Amino acid sequence: MEPNIGSADRTVRFVVGAALAAVALASFAGVLGLDPVAAALALLVGAVLVGTATTRLCLVYRVLGVDTCSTR
Repeated sequence: MEPNIGSADRTVRFVVGAALAAVALASFAGVLGLDPVAAALALLVGAVLVGTATTRLCLVYRVLGVDTCSTR
C-alpha cells in the first residue's frame, strides 16, 4: 500500500502520540491521578498515532480518500 501521511502530519502524530503515551504511563505509575480507563484509552490512541506515523499509512485516511503525502 502506498503511504498517505505527509511529513508534517507524521511529525504531529509522533508528538501527540508520544505525549499521550507518556501521560498514560505516568498515570499508571501513580504520578498522575488520571482514571485507569482514561489512561488506557490515552495509551491506545497514542500507540495508534505512533504506529500510523511510523508506517506512514492511515486506514481512516484511505477510507475517506485523504492524502497528505506529497511524494507523488
